[in-house]
Amino acid sequence: MILYPAIDLKDGLCVRLLKGDMSAATEFNDDPGAQAATFEAAGAEWLHLVDLNGAFAGHPVNASAVESILRSV
Repeated sequence: MILYPAIDLKDGLCVRLLKGDMSAATEFNDDPGAQAATFEAAGAEWLHLVDLNGAFAGHPVNASAVESILRSV
């Protein structure tokens, strides 16, 4: 079985939404690059990444967080 770790980005932070509600986000890491590196160190070869702001806005919003992830892995 292959597990795909996920990072959902909201306002540059790693979050989880409660039932898809943007106002009910729980932050679990303020450094997306560090979170991606943690997943990589644990053996992950793939990453599921979602720009939540971008999904709601209809265009990319968290580009700097994505760039941070790319620099970290």
